[in-house]
Amino acid sequence: MTLSTCLILAGLLFVIGLVGAMFRRNVVTVFMSLEMMLIASMLGFVAFAKYTDTVDGVLVCFFIFALAAAEVAVGLSVIVAYYRLRQSASLDDLNSLKN
Repeated sequence: MTLSTCLILAGLLFVIGLVGAMFRRNVVTVFMSLEMMLIASMLGFVAFAKYTDTVDGVLVCFFIFALAAAEVAVGLSVIVAYYRLRQSASLDDLNSLKN
């Protein structure tokens, strides 16, 4: 795979994740879209690391992977706790948490 192919794929995945995060109303779907955006950025870093023959992009990728794992652990626990409290996973219902 060439650099341009990997970057086009990363950009496409990022745009799909961005559209999913902006226009979906389900919390779990928005959460999955954010994870897709993180994976797209990781793909871009790995593509540049392969293109330049350095490990800098791979190291950044490992940090992003650790961040994504922590986000999944905390984010899913918050989503499950909210679902148990309100019996809903809609973003519209999250306005009740403001007060």
